[in-house]
This record gives sequence, C-alpha cells and structure tokens, in this order.
Amino acid sequence: MREWLLKGLKRSEGGGDSPYHEEAPEHQHSWWQVMCLTGVDYFSTLGYQPGIAALAAGALSPVATLLLVALTLFGALPTYRAVAGESPHGLGSLAMLERLMPGWSGKLLVLFLLGFVATAFIVTITLSAADATAHILHNPFVPAFLEGWQVPVTLVLVAALGGVFLAGFSEAISIAVVLVAVYLLLNVVVLVTGVQHVLAEPVKVGDWQDLLASDYSSPIAMIAVSLYVMPKLALGLSGFETGVAVMSLVKGDLAERIKGARKLLTTAALIMSVFLIASSFVTTVLIPAGEFAEGGSANGRALAYLAHEHLGDWFGTAYDVSTIAILWFAGASALAGLLNIVPRYLPRYGMAPDWTRAARPMVLVFTGVSFLITIVFGADVESQGGAYATGVLALILSAAVAVTLSAWISRRTRAAGFFGTVSLILGYATVANIIERPDGLVIALLFVLAIVVTSLISRATRSTELRVTRITLDDQALRFVQHGGEIRLIANEPHARDQKEYVDKAREAWELHRLRSAESLLFLEVTVPDASEFAGELHVTGEERHGFRILRMESPTVANSIAALLLHLRDETGMIPHVYFHWAAEGNPIGALLRYLVFGGGDIPPLTREVLRQAEPDAARRPLVHVG
Repeated sequence: MREWLLKGLKRSEGGGDSPYHEEAPEHQHSWWQVMCLTGVDYFSTLGYQPGIAALAAGALSPVATLLLVALTLFGALPTYRAVAGESPHGLGSLAMLERLMPGWSGKLLVLFLLGFVATAFIVTITLSAADATAHILHNPFVPAFLEGWQVPVTLVLVAALGGVFLAGFSEAISIAVVLVAVYLLLNVVVLVTGVQHVLAEPVKVGDWQDLLASDYSSPIAMIAVSLYVMPKLALGLSGFETGVAVMSLVKGDLAERIKGARKLLTTAALIMSVFLIASSFVTTVLIPAGEFAEGGSANGRALAYLAHEHLGDWFGTAYDVSTIAILWFAGASALAGLLNIVPRYLPRYGMAPDWTRAARPMVLVFTGVSFLITIVFGADVESQGGAYATGVLALILSAAVAVTLSAWISRRTRAAGFFGTVSLILGYATVANIIERPDGLVIALLFVLAIVVTSLISRATRSTELRVTRITLDDQALRFVQHGGEIRLIANEPHARDQKEYVDKAREAWELHRLRSAESLLFLEVTVPDASEFAGELHVTGEERHGFRILRMESPTVANSIAALLLHLRDETGMIPHVYFHWAAEGNPIGALLRYLVFGGGDIPPLTREVLRQAEPDAARRPLVHVG
C-alpha cells in the first residue's frame, strides 16, 4: 500500500528545490488550447452564475453583471497580465509575494494565502459537483425517486473525481478543448434563442424596466445597489488564478510563454464577459423570479431551464450533459491545481511531511475535505457561493497587491497607482463579501489554522534532518581539507573577524581541548542569511586570515549544515572528521530550541550531534563532536 500511495513521489534533485527555475513540461500546447484548460474552470461558472446573480441582485442582475465585467476587463485582467510577466513558471501571485517579502514574513503570508487557495479550489470541487447534481436531478428523464438525493449524488461525483486521480490522471488538454468547444457552442444556441424570444416578446422587457423604475428612484440608485451586491457575483472572476497556474503549458520559450499566457487571459476574459452580460439579461427577463429560489426549476441552472423551456427536453438534456461534464472537469482542474501548488511550497518550507510530494495521499486528503464541505453545506450551490467568492476575491486581491508592490519597488509610479486603485476596489469587494457571508472567511481561516498548525509541527519534527541538497567546496577549501592529516574543525561564530578573535579562539581550543595550531586546525564559520528557508545548497569557501585557515559557508541552520559538511568530508577523504565547540552560555533549553527553530541557531553542539546520530546510525562511521 505504501509503495502504491507514494508512486511518483517528487523529490528535489540538488537544486535547492527552487520553484522559480523549473524545466518546461514535457508536453506543451498552443495558447488557445491551454485557454480551454483554464476555461473548464472559468466558463463552467455559466452553469450557476446567472442564477446566483438573479438571487443576489434580482431585477438588477444585468446592471450588477455589467459592473462585474468592468472589474474583470479593467481590474482583474490587467493585474493577471502583469502576474504572467513576473511569475511565468505557473506559481502565480504567491511566488511574487514570497519574493517581495523574504524571510519568515513572506512564508507566513504564503501559508495564510494558501488557506484561501485551498478554500477557492476545494469549494470549486464541491460547488461544481453540487451544480452538476442539480442539472442531473432536474432533468425530466431522470427517475423521480432520486428527488432529494442532492448530497449522495454529489458525494458520488466527488468520489469519482478522486478515483480518477488515484488511478492516475494524465494529459487533459484534448478533453478540455472538446468540452469547452461543445459547451460554448450550446450556450450560443441557448442565448441566441433567448434573445429571439426577448425580441418577440417586448412586453417582458417593458415589465422588467417598469420593475426597475418602481424599485429604484434613479440610475444612480441602481448603480449604488449594484455595487453593494456585486461582491456576491465574484464567482465570475474564478478563472484568472487558474490561467496563470497553467501558463507553463504554453508552447515556446519564456517570452513566448508570457505572450501566449496574456493572449489566453485576454481572450478568455472577453469571451466570458460577452456570455455573462447576455446570460444575465436573458435569464432575468425570461425566467420568473420564483424559479430562481431554492426548489425552483432554475435554481443553479438558469440557462439549462431556458434550454429545456425553449428548445425541448432532448436539446435540454444534451445541454445538461455538456454542463455536467464541464462542471465535473472544473473540479478536476481545481484538484490538479491543489496537487500542483502544495508540493511546491509546504515541503520546501519543511512545513509538510515528505509524502505530501506524492499525488495519491494528497488526493485522499482533498477528497475527504471535499466530502466534509459537501455535507456541511448540504450540496447547495447558493450556500457555497459565499465561500467560493471569498477564496476567489482573496486570491485576486493578493495578486493586485503583489503587482502594486512590484511596480512601486521598480519605481513605476503610474502602474503602482493604477494597481493600487484596483487593490482598493478588490479590497472593498472582499470585505463586503465577508461581512455579508462570513462562512467563507470561517472556512478559509479553518484551512489557514490547519495549514499553520500542521506546518509548524512538521517543521519541528523535521528540524533534525540534514536539510542540505548539495555541497560544493572551492579550490582553497579543498586544499585545506586534503592535506593528508586528521580533519579538526573549530566552530567559530564570526563577529569582528579580526586577529584578536582568532587568537582568542585558538587559545580556547588549547585550554578546552588541548589542540595546538601545529595540528592543522581549521576554523569553521557558518552565517545564517535567512533562517526561514528549510533546505538549500552549501557552498564552502576557503580563506586565510591573520595566519589562520578558515572554512566559511552560509546556511539556513548552523547545526544541520555543520553535520552535513562533516559527513561530506568523511565520504570525500575517507577519514572521520572532528568538530570542536564550547558550551553555549547558560540559559533555558526551551529558549535555545525555539532559537534553533526560528533563527537557525540555539544550542549548536547537542543539535549537531543529534543530526549526525539520525543521519548516520553506525557510531563507528559517525563524525565526532567535542564540547568543552
């Protein structure tokens, strides 16, 4: 079972596990094909967006949708076009924020945002499956005894999705192209037919206009109310993060990939804007308001309602099948996104067990969480809309903030001002959505809490791993360690690095360990540039200073890097190296442990020996640690 679960475990290969310089995928495609992979998430929202908009805004749905389209084209689209240029390896805005905020602050922010990523992607799976179930159960050819089976059918769809990924999910582009082409074509037929009925029945348009005039005193009042309810329509922005997540699949070099990603983002946004405006108008005018409510025939399936109503049950069934397929595949896209993001961050931070790099255990985890969300929300599309909108808005807001900071740092003041304004608008939408429907924030914070707690526990339990991917010594360092005698390293915490410091350290070596300078002593100095990093390469440089020979290196932790170097020297020279310490100043051992976990320092001698003990079980081959 373990072998099956961990099949395909992705391990780093000596490069520090950096996500910023990855090889291109084996199979790449034209930008329009990759757009279809984005489209299964983005375009599939047409299955439920018109119904949710009608419930949120009522007769104002077309006006509120126009404002959403304006935010899409003049806010989200420019933001993600900028993200594509600055994060072309498919990691999106999280990687930008990580680079802009190095150290623990950046990593804690990424952990926080991963909670919202999980919210957006998990609820994509559950909401899409729930809406697919609504299309199944409302179809006239489905047996009547299945009425009320919303939750069981949704759980079956989620389980089937997990089963496909457990079996091994391969290339999805060709499936996505077919699904998107068929789905958009059927939507064109439904919307054109709907527009024809609107033109044939102008009285319905008049009724809609009269309703607006009676409920709202002026166009300004309509716009004000539309702005208030617009955050509830944020589901129509769901495809942008997916768009940059899959850009590594675009064919070509880095410049062509960025150009292709911007084309797919722009094209998808324009197509979706046209469909959103047309669908909101047609459904609002033609469908009675009561049908959008819970239990109504248009609840969660407004366009499907029109397909059955105006084109017959056979065409409506074909539309249902297409909608169910693309909604189910949208869940597959979201699950693939989670499996792509988690192994790139948490294991690299040391904040997840190594098995999280394998797909199958994570599929089981995400499927189990999706089951729980489905049961909690009763597989209801409308009730999950708030959680989905919260995750989507938080991701787009983080992208806008990242682009704003990047423009400000590079002194592009106009761009910083523009993206800053977009950030304020998205910030309003996010806060308004959270105030109106706090369940999304609750779910996101539960994900954040789970991620942070498990991350800190994992970081603590993995703290005594070697945490070094590769060790290289420069020519001077190699000459120092290949002199033919025993290797004796004097650990020195560098300060002034003047003659007095090294003379005092040599005297201490004699007083504590009876080591003479004639015994080819080497000073070993480790500096910690960023203790928040978990693993990395060790580059050891040799230096002669004030008549003393020194090995210098940088590492996220002192103890782990010393242990790794000792083992490396043993393997390269065939001799057992020695390292000499003095006891740290007296203090609370718990404080020393916390300093080790957070700052990479602490009580180094016992930690070094513990890392060596775990890395080399044979005591006869284990490098020796001396403390005086």
